[in-house]
Amino acid sequence: MQMRWIRISQLQRHSGRLSLIAAKIVALAIALMVVDGNSPALSLPSFARQTGQPCGTCHTDFPALTPFGRRFKLMGYTTGGGEYQTTPFSSKGARDARAELDKLRGYAQSTLSQDSAEQPKGWVPPISFMAVTGFTHTQVPSVAPPTDPYSANDNFVLSQFSGFWGGAITDHVGAFVQVTRSAPDPASAFSGTPSDQFKHTWSWDNADFRYARTASVGPLDLVFGITANNNPSVQDLWNTTPAWSFPYVSSSLANTPGASTVLEGTFAQRVGGIGTYAMINDLLYLELTAYKTLGFNAQNSLGLNPFDGPGLVGRVAPYWRVALEPHWGRHSLMVGTFGMYSEIHPWLDPTFAAGSTAVDTLADRFTDIGFDSQYQYQGDNFWFTLRGSFIREYQRLDSTWASTTAAFNADPVNNPLPSNPTNVLNSLKLQSSLAFGADNRVVLTGQYFNVWGTADPNRYGVDANGLALTPNSNGWIAEIAYIPFGASKSPLWPWSNARIGLQYTYYNKFNGTTVGAQDNNTLFLHAWFAF
Repeated sequence: MQMRWIRISQLQRHSGRLSLIAAKIVALAIALMVVDGNSPALSLPSFARQTGQPCGTCHTDFPALTPFGRRFKLMGYTTGGGEYQTTPFSSKGARDARAELDKLRGYAQSTLSQDSAEQPKGWVPPISFMAVTGFTHTQVPSVAPPTDPYSANDNFVLSQFSGFWGGAITDHVGAFVQVTRSAPDPASAFSGTPSDQFKHTWSWDNADFRYARTASVGPLDLVFGITANNNPSVQDLWNTTPAWSFPYVSSSLANTPGASTVLEGTFAQRVGGIGTYAMINDLLYLELTAYKTLGFNAQNSLGLNPFDGPGLVGRVAPYWRVALEPHWGRHSLMVGTFGMYSEIHPWLDPTFAAGSTAVDTLADRFTDIGFDSQYQYQGDNFWFTLRGSFIREYQRLDSTWASTTAAFNADPVNNPLPSNPTNVLNSLKLQSSLAFGADNRVVLTGQYFNVWGTADPNRYGVDANGLALTPNSNGWIAEIAYIPFGASKSPLWPWSNARIGLQYTYYNKFNGTTVGAQDNNTLFLHAWFAF
């Protein structure tokens, strides 16, 4: 598959506009670097305070995890070792972090001194904050009129501000909890229907509470625990499943493909789940979690517009995860599978025109089956990572097919063609990443993505000839990121850290067609600050 190159003549015709864009980017980059000069590397500062470790111990690139980072999450975010007490009544100290490092077969080095292991420590609540700001340019203006409070293109936006509780609660219970203020929607995103009243700026975001213990049973060395979370795969240890997959940050104003599997964010923050997991001999990971959607009032109270979701899950939705990760020398290789089955009852009044929050008695059924793999190598001054994931979703659309067929039969002129009774949707991601340098770390990441599936006139529309469109979209993402402090403690450690990135997304196909696909190409310059 070949990328289409922009001709010199095209560049000349748009040279004035491109020069202005370039000037804005340079100005923003300089400003970000000045602001960032005394910031440490990116991970939650509360985790750094708790463990006494710099960013590079847990992350190759935030939020991409090293083996130690995966162990820290597996142990319920409770590992100590910093100069501050882990919890108000904690019995853990610096030796705890050193013991965890010893279990990782030389993947990381502790920065703790022997003296710090004996010093008494006070307790600081594990609270952190994060801000993501950036500049977005799309090849064709992406913000439809009315654009207020934005321009049609070339926007600087504080896209996200979050507060976190990140760390231990007791010696065996820890949490990662996020509350987020998102950038306001442009005026054109409002539908003009009563459902607009449920739009919010503040909402709860990812949350993962864990209880973790260790045990030895005969020849088996076990880490086992319980997870309670609100986003299927947010609890995962690898950056191949949807919640923590690349791109780790993206523009809130750029157009994105319309189709995605249910597992890729449909239930994010709209469900509550509880499950159990175990890591056996630092080799085999097993997990089973059951999810249930929050009710309409609960979603609204937590800052979510319930009508932005597809409806409510009728039964418990089971999520499973199996992964095998052998280690040898400085190498690790993970091969795994994950998936979910859900029965979704769609809203009967999604515009809230009749003031109803009822759902259909019929359900749309989705079976998502995923396969993933990750290879990771730690060099003397770099990390090299390969990741791949594939999700195949089987859709049985009992509710959607019945309702769209009835509407079409009643009024074929004013209603779209009915949905298919069954569909298949596939999602593929292939990624490589090179993080080189300890301090002043530079991270190069490239990813190919492809979404394809069954043509469906109701879900994906029709072309100019009236033929059903497919959900097919594919393209590439390239990113370069800079992290100033990856291995040492910066002047403001452990109270802040940062990451600056330049990302470009190129589309070969977008929402079922190659016509105008490149209009959605996006340049995104961003800074990610945590403090």
